[in-house]
Amino acid sequence: MAVYTHVEPDDLAALVARYDIGTVVSCKGIAEGVENSNFLLETTGGRFILTLYEKRVSEGDLPFFVDLLDHLASRNCPVPAMIRDREGDAIQQVSGRSACVIQFLQGISLTQPTPGQCEAAGAALGAMHRALETYAGARENSMGRHHWRAVAEGAGNLDAVLPGLQAIVDDELRQLDAHWPSDLPAHVIHADLFPDNVLMLGDRVTGLIDFYFAASDFRAYDLVITHASWAFSADGKECDPARARALMRGYAGEISLTEAEIAALPLLARGASLRFLLTRAHDWIHTPPDALVTRKDPSPFLARLQRYSTPDAAELFAVA
Repeated sequence: MAVYTHVEPDDLAALVARYDIGTVVSCKGIAEGVENSNFLLETTGGRFILTLYEKRVSEGDLPFFVDLLDHLASRNCPVPAMIRDREGDAIQQVSGRSACVIQFLQGISLTQPTPGQCEAAGAALGAMHRALETYAGARENSMGRHHWRAVAEGAGNLDAVLPGLQAIVDDELRQLDAHWPSDLPAHVIHADLFPDNVLMLGDRVTGLIDFYFAASDFRAYDLVITHASWAFSADGKECDPARARALMRGYAGEISLTEAEIAALPLLARGASLRFLLTRAHDWIHTPPDALVTRKDPSPFLARLQRYSTPDAAELFAVA
């Protein structure tokens, strides 16, 4: 379970008492996620998500996330509201951590999305990007390309995770440094739109959640992160052409990529694969053995990296 910090009952009751959401009925840890402590909070007023911010989420970034969700909600994107207390504050302190009470959205996250669901996810991503074109906020991408070498060095012995991984990472970093584009359309992006960060009912997207990696970067980079997480098998070895085409078709219905973006997609996808390979390898090595969190295997993103590096990788991004 992704619970690093536990909340004492008295502290929880005092927190909920600041809001007009009733009184506490139950509060249970949520297994998904590795960045924060998450709880399903039930009160006499309804269901909410209680998030305590840990690890990579800086307290100073929280106003940005609140403002970002306000912007998206005002443009009819299906995002959860940060609930404000009676004083109008969304950001609280509990158990020594910054915390937010967040709207609970109906829907389920997927492990085996269908082509129809991939198309809906692509369209939701495109609609979100259109809304973000007018967003004035900005945030450095702390998990962006300029930080990957430091993440690799901080992970330690990568060969202890997968034999030969260190040489692969070193070579890929050199390739990406040499060829990464510098002038593609950019604005704030989600940067982590995996299936577990999208809620769906059937083929309808009901929620885009967990914006804590949101930052300023290429919109096409956001697209390839979504492609890598929605179109591949769980082990990363197979890209399902029907799911990939559906995702790209849904996105194309909202956003027309430039020729430069289309040409850059395979390289950007290699970068996205490396980014998640590195952070998963780092967590694989450094997550304490007694932490109530499930570590994620880095090897499926090594497989994606290898697939995106093949000569025919551009075909993976075909619309039809």
